[in-house]
Amino acid sequence: MLPSVVLLMTWVLRVISVGMAAYDAGVVAGEIPESRRPAVTEHGVRIADQDIAFTTSAGSGRPVVFVHGNSSSARVWRPLLTGAFGERFRCLALDLPGHGRSAPTARSNVYSMPGYAEILTGFIDEVSAQEAVIVGWSLGGHIAIEAAPSLPGAAGFVVFGTPPVASAEHLAQAFLPNPAVNIGFTAQVDPEAALSYARSFLAPGSPLQLDELVADILATDGAARAGLAAGIGTGRFSDEVAIVTRLTQPIAVLHGADEQLVNLDYLRGLTMPTLWRDAVQVIPGAGHAPHLETPQQFADILTEFISDLD
Repeated sequence: MLPSVVLLMTWVLRVISVGMAAYDAGVVAGEIPESRRPAVTEHGVRIADQDIAFTTSAGSGRPVVFVHGNSSSARVWRPLLTGAFGERFRCLALDLPGHGRSAPTARSNVYSMPGYAEILTGFIDEVSAQEAVIVGWSLGGHIAIEAAPSLPGAAGFVVFGTPPVASAEHLAQAFLPNPAVNIGFTAQVDPEAALSYARSFLAPGSPLQLDELVADILATDGAARAGLAAGIGTGRFSDEVAIVTRLTQPIAVLHGADEQLVNLDYLRGLTMPTLWRDAVQVIPGAGHAPHLETPQQFADILTEFISDLD
């Protein structure tokens, strides 16, 4: 074969290889054009007299239930649902009451850790996902832990941005000092405050666009933030440290290496007998939101965790 032909074929193969790698990363990161992404479907269901919206992926494997954070919505999970992960697993991402497409509530007890946990357990029953892996981000992780004793069939839990605390007195140890945290407990939030809050989710200097994060913060029912603050301030949540200590299912605890809100040393000091791989999994290049900042690595970790369950 002529040298020029060999060089040409080598170049073509390299272009194809790079293109496929970019395609795979783009699918996970949600960068593929809409027409080429796996389909997601939006639904609604009524749980405890609340209208709850949720989104499902095209996959039919083990169910994975995603719980978003404070002043967020189910769309933060879109990179997973529209990528290879969503094609493989039956992903279900709900909007908490007063968030995303779910209706706000006039019942103040719903906007609390026990209230959200009741919604989560009711949702899991309603969609027949009792054997799901529960993935919770930030507040969503706290809700997952709160609900864990009522979810004996759950295959496992994955939490991140979520330091389990025994009481309100432990919050100062569990979280890093960051003034943006207060915004998540303030009823009225203006665009400037929403932008500051959104920035605290990411690693410093992250190039990730903040538009959707800010929009979700501004769209959230302000009573949800105020209600959560009141509940936490009066100790209306379970002893999460005791729950993770007694947990029988595996729990993966993830942490962005450039996290601005959660104290890694605090996490590492907790006793969690079923902790996956016996260590907190630190994700390089990510802050409080590794599912958005490093979606491929995040999806890989979730896949490995689920594979270890089988």
